[in-house]
Amino acid sequence: MRHIISTFFILLTFFSCNEKEQSKTKDSAKEEFTQADYDFLAIGNPEKMSSASKRALRNNYHKNEEWFGTFRNHEIKGDVGYEKGVIRRDPTMVIQVDGLYYTWYSKSIGKTYGFGTGDPEKKVFPWDKTEIWYATSKDGWDWKEQGVAVTFGPKGAYDDRSVFTPEILEHEGKYYLVYQCIQFPYVNRSFNTVGMSIADNPNGPWKRLEAPILEASKDGEWLGEEDSRFAVKTQGSFDSQKVHDPTLLYYKDKFYLYYKGERMGERNTAGGREIRWGVAIADNIKGPYVKSEYNPITHSGHELCIWKYKDGIAMVSSADGPERQTIQYSPDGINFEIMSYVNWVPSAMGLVTTLDNDKHPTEALSWGLHHLSKNYPGEPWWAGDQYLARFSFSRNRNTKAEFAKSKSD
Repeated sequence: MRHIISTFFILLTFFSCNEKEQSKTKDSAKEEFTQADYDFLAIGNPEKMSSASKRALRNNYHKNEEWFGTFRNHEIKGDVGYEKGVIRRDPTMVIQVDGLYYTWYSKSIGKTYGFGTGDPEKKVFPWDKTEIWYATSKDGWDWKEQGVAVTFGPKGAYDDRSVFTPEILEHEGKYYLVYQCIQFPYVNRSFNTVGMSIADNPNGPWKRLEAPILEASKDGEWLGEEDSRFAVKTQGSFDSQKVHDPTLLYYKDKFYLYYKGERMGERNTAGGREIRWGVAIADNIKGPYVKSEYNPITHSGHELCIWKYKDGIAMVSSADGPERQTIQYSPDGINFEIMSYVNWVPSAMGLVTTLDNDKHPTEALSWGLHHLSKNYPGEPWWAGDQYLARFSFSRNRNTKAEFAKSKSD
């Protein structure tokens, strides 16, 4: 009996302390917000808030107005625009060397057939059987295609089928292209890798590394023998099948390789496809790259768009996932928070590296390149063509400072 009473008092003390801690947590949560925050969101009584109002506060709908704006599309001149039967897609960041702007992109020619034709030589996706080409421009509007930068590896190599979705980094006088690679044959259950090529000049020649710098985790388990990427016993890690859209940044004296991961047995989640991003970090630009123990670092996003802003990293999450069409920021390159929501996100944005990113949170988005798709009636999306275009980003002008100025004028 004495033991039961003792146990009762211990539990009573525990629950009492726990209630006090929860009360403190609630009080501290209330203190995070000001009356101005409640006024901005038209919350009349903070003691009686709907789930929507609580979510608005939690997700910073009342803050970060300097991160908001609108994307627009612009056609460009030259020979990288729309061309029937030609794929030009996934432009890199735009760098400037000796007065010329440079960009690299995936290019292929010919019809796309999809999977299941029975002919392993036929192109299955727009980015299948592509090489990496490049173009230059004096003004960022009129682009001249210069030719092939990186082509397939030798037969049997990790990159003998297709090299695509490149990104560029200039570091200490050398140029580094990172890109996705597929080995023959290209099937639904193919795993892919990330390769790297290096040059002393943006015009090449480019020397490819003999081994990939990043690979899929491959830690899921397929179900059955059918060539279906959706049939699995176990899914594995967020990047168990694919590592896509590599983007290399020099950050905090290390090399951060950001990438999109796709899982074996991909499912739908809130907001669409099960797509997440990760990062692998290296001391040496050629690797080895070690995947962060915090991966995945997003639960949304498709093609990567990521840049350094002040001491941290900013990014745009485009399609897929519950946080699609958002701009986010991380003070440490790992932990991202939503800063704003945008109306539309261009596909596969390539930012301009000569812009002064620290001038404003969205200065890096002032202009750049992306790709557009031309689809044909009665044909599936993958049978269309892609071509390069230009985007711009206009910041919202109804800031508190401008509002105050307009009242004083």
